[in-house]
Amino acid sequence: MNTNKKMAAQWAAVLLTLWSIAGIAADPAAVTEQRLRHTESEPQNWLTTGHDYGEQRFSALKSITEANVGRLGLAWYYDLDTNRGQEATPVVVDGILYSTSAWSKVQALEASTGKLLWQYDPRVPGEIAIHVCCDLVNRGVAVWQGRVYVATLDGRLVALDARSGQPVWSVDTKEGGHPYVSTGAPLAAAGKIIIGNAGAEYGVRGYVTAYDAASGKRLWRFYTVPGDPSKGFENAALAKAARTWTGQWWLDGGGASVWNDISFDPDLGLLYLGTANAAPWGRKPAAGTAGDSLYAASIVAVHVADGSYAWHYQTTPSDVWDYDSAQTLTLATLNIAGKPRKVVMQAAKNGFFYVLDRASGELLSAKNYVPVNWARGVDLKSGRPEVNPEARYDLTGKVFVGAPGASGGHNWQPMSFSPATGLVYIPAQEMPFPYLLDANFKPVKLGVNMAIDLAATSLPQDPKAKAAALAGLKGYLSAWDPIAQREVWRANYPGPWNGGLLSTAGNLVFQGSAAGGLFAYRASDGTRLWSFAAQTGIIGAPMSYAVGDKQYVTVLAGWGGVFPLVAGELSFKSGRQVNRSRILTFALDGSAKLPPASLPAEQFPPPPSAPVNAAAASQGAIHYARYCGSCHGDAVVSGGLVPDLRFSAALGNDALWQSVVNDGALVSAGMIAFKSALTTAEQSAIRAFLIQRAQQSYAVAHASAR
Repeated sequence: MNTNKKMAAQWAAVLLTLWSIAGIAADPAAVTEQRLRHTESEPQNWLTTGHDYGEQRFSALKSITEANVGRLGLAWYYDLDTNRGQEATPVVVDGILYSTSAWSKVQALEASTGKLLWQYDPRVPGEIAIHVCCDLVNRGVAVWQGRVYVATLDGRLVALDARSGQPVWSVDTKEGGHPYVSTGAPLAAAGKIIIGNAGAEYGVRGYVTAYDAASGKRLWRFYTVPGDPSKGFENAALAKAARTWTGQWWLDGGGASVWNDISFDPDLGLLYLGTANAAPWGRKPAAGTAGDSLYAASIVAVHVADGSYAWHYQTTPSDVWDYDSAQTLTLATLNIAGKPRKVVMQAAKNGFFYVLDRASGELLSAKNYVPVNWARGVDLKSGRPEVNPEARYDLTGKVFVGAPGASGGHNWQPMSFSPATGLVYIPAQEMPFPYLLDANFKPVKLGVNMAIDLAATSLPQDPKAKAAALAGLKGYLSAWDPIAQREVWRANYPGPWNGGLLSTAGNLVFQGSAAGGLFAYRASDGTRLWSFAAQTGIIGAPMSYAVGDKQYVTVLAGWGGVFPLVAGELSFKSGRQVNRSRILTFALDGSAKLPPASLPAEQFPPPPSAPVNAAAASQGAIHYARYCGSCHGDAVVSGGLVPDLRFSAALGNDALWQSVVNDGALVSAGMIAFKSALTTAEQSAIRAFLIQRAQQSYAVAHASAR
């Protein structure tokens, strides 16, 4: 036995001994198909990120109730070693909590104490950050027969031994050298591990793949958009879909990536996939925009056995607004017109709440759950939205301020369905977005490809216009009746981008907020019953489990995601936050305390004082929007996750600027070298724009201080 294998064996033996002493099962993560089919029989566990195959995110535990939730206190916390957005929902199996953090790290902790048992670091290369639109996040793991499965940011699927955290096998899920990334949680079903990918804005072709859980062998792959017609189509469904595309769509990849949760009906043998937008967003009329672009912005059902197409419903035909349908797909049985119907439900990004028959895909109802102006409604006979002609900015050439905007009425943050109340709890938001076609758009390799003029639609700096834009942002918890298609109650927050939902049999709903709180509401009427100051924004969804007779509620806290990265000053509407990444776990009469914390004082160091060439700064604004804004924020205002470039020492230091921007001195942190994408003149133009913005911000800060 070589030294490495010997050490691994010794470490596994030590772990087994420690687990036995702690009273933890000697066969960790012993999850089977039978257990996943019947999660209701073991409410003490939380076996998938969505709790069950139907993604209901409902806990039948009721030790914590509306009557005693006021006694809820922090039981333990665990500080994570990453400082980006935390989006995972932990899984708990027989007293062990498995979770992930940013950069796709995996942790196993003792669920009753938070004691770390092991951590796995896949060592994702820092340069992958340039291909990630929406933060360096991961949404959790799948567990199956003694293994823990994670999809890493750089597109690998890794099987870990649940006892030691050591890799058993690893496969690369990418194809064709394209910049695919993975942020979603895998699904374990029928002996397979199923995973999609992200990257619609980066020229990829969407697909979902099934791998053998034991060996990692690829079993099937379902593409969500057709490829190059000259190479033939993989199946009849894609040949049919090709007739809904125009132009040479395959040169842009097509998009339609499956980047979020996947649901499963084991009785029907169907997987339910939500697909992303077509790419790029604003496809020029000359390239063709009349087609529906299947299967982008759709809910698609495929057979788990072989990945073959079953049915689809397209929520947004000919999508040019970034209206992904990748939001939670929740399975339930509803009493509709006096008959029980097995349905799949979605509060889609486009602002409509859809109820479909999950065997056939028949549209049963659709109603907007947030204000919508891109469409007048959904025709239930045809299933198609009645699109407002003014919304087709790609055809009119005019600005269209869309509601919802590109962040959606509901984004990735999971909703929850309570069989006890019959209500769906939605992390809803109102974030209008100004769409304007970029008439000079050309695809770039190291940036997002949207065909939207982001520089022209940036947040205005005029105080009145800025105040009006901020006033349009809203965030709230919406309790929605999916049968009557109406809101029952609402809980408001300061702004958008709040966390996912958990509902429980204790007549409770839990949600974290962007402003840094965790809250419990009475599920039936929305009365706020309890709160906790988390010291950072919460975007992940809580979950609940029990060890012995004690019920716990756990949530990953850590501000992040696309909103603070891209929206800049707009993200301040929800509450100015820093990232303090932790796992927070609560129980009745918990007495643990977080260490004191405060927001760092904001400083505006003097920028370079030399006059800025206005023409160069104007060009720099365009390059900044294409290459830099998706990480460093609109109008060069950081939302708190990455350095604010207005205050960078590199602005006044030629050597430092060259080292970081051109040569990639900070590549390990995600700041790649741009010498292959930007000329020296273009880099100088960006620098001029940054200095201009620094000078403007410095002047405003000092004017308000006087």
